[in-house]
Amino acid sequence: MRTYGRDPGGKWVMVETDANGFNDAVYLTTLVQNLKLAPEESPFYAENGIPANSSVIQQVLPTYYVNRLQRQFSQYFSSLQILPVSIDPPIYTISVITHSGSKIITTVNV
Repeated sequence: MRTYGRDPGGKWVMVETDANGFNDAVYLTTLVQNLKLAPEESPFYAENGIPANSSVIQQVLPTYYVNRLQRQFSQYFSSLQILPVSIDPPIYTISVITHSGSKIITTVNV
């Protein structure tokens, strides 16, 4: 399995299934890309994404959309939590326990 994501420098990098056959990095990268995606922005996955821009304008967190993404991706990890850190701009902390038992915590600015 393979997906692409941006590194902190803005370059696209390929993320693949690891040597042990786990797809945790692939699904985590896809989750982050979905958090940064606006609804109906993707021609293939129009139902994915969160309305971050309108949330900043209205000062209401897009909780429904984030919870929907959490439910959608939770099946791919042993544990998944997405928690809001800031409302303006929307920032979320993703805490994942992978199938190999590793804990990954990352912050996503959407």
